[in-house]
Amino acid sequence: MTTIDDLVALVPPPTNPIDASGDWTQVENALGLELPSDFKSLIGSYGLGQFVDFITPLTPFGSRNRLVQSAQQLLESERPFREANPDECPYPYFPEAGGLLEWAGTDNGDRLCWVTGGHPDTWTVVVWNPRGCYYDAHETGAAGFLHGWLSGRLNTTVFAANEHVTTPWFEPFRELNHVYIKLTDGRRTYPERLRVLREALSPTADRGGYRDEDGRQDHFDATELGWRLTYETAYGHRIRIAFPPDDEDQVRSTLLATIHSMGCDVLSTTTHRGEPVWG
Repeated sequence: MTTIDDLVALVPPPTNPIDASGDWTQVENALGLELPSDFKSLIGSYGLGQFVDFITPLTPFGSRNRLVQSAQQLLESERPFREANPDECPYPYFPEAGGLLEWAGTDNGDRLCWVTGGHPDTWTVVVWNPRGCYYDAHETGAAGFLHGWLSGRLNTTVFAANEHVTTPWFEPFRELNHVYIKLTDGRRTYPERLRVLREALSPTADRGGYRDEDGRQDHFDATELGWRLTYETAYGHRIRIAFPPDDEDQVRSTLLATIHSMGCDVLSTTTHRGEPVWG
């Protein structure tokens, strides 16, 4: 049986986790049920943040109280669709008996839920895509699911396997701006362009990546600047960067100069929501 200790051994938690502690009794009273012990240890170890820039556990502590807010809104938000499409909804929703209760979400809008009912340490996980009504059940708890997916030993039909990240990480929450820069190809090869980019932002540290016949993707940190980058051709030729809001001017001037050195031109600059920036 996979435990929280196995997850911690695979993915080191932050030294000072954010919104990681509080009154669990108050949380459970608000929900009207006890929560699994591995989830309490998960929040206590990692707090608010993301695994591999994708999965965000819902901490009940801090100003957001994401776990309780999600639980309180779930049934009412799904009731109209279920009434119109009962065959597309195989599970009840919290607070219904045995209902799904969300404990984490993904950047794609997927929900990682428990099937409640019985002792909480026996609850299993259902991965749910509300947009397409896809459900995928797994006979494991929260820590077991995360360890399995992050290690590549567990896959789900709802979102892609984690096969390209060999050393998974957890990033504590920070307020960051996100900018996507679409580029022309230029004359240099991909490895040459990547070398120029990383040298301009050095020192840098790898965060994984992958390559296949459709393109390549490299994730890295500019460690002294506190910037997080992805350079890729897998989804179009572009740079994706996340940075503290106060660094906006420095990021803009540094990257535009570096892109010129890479031998490329900028086609567009947008936020991750597609809104134009740096016009």
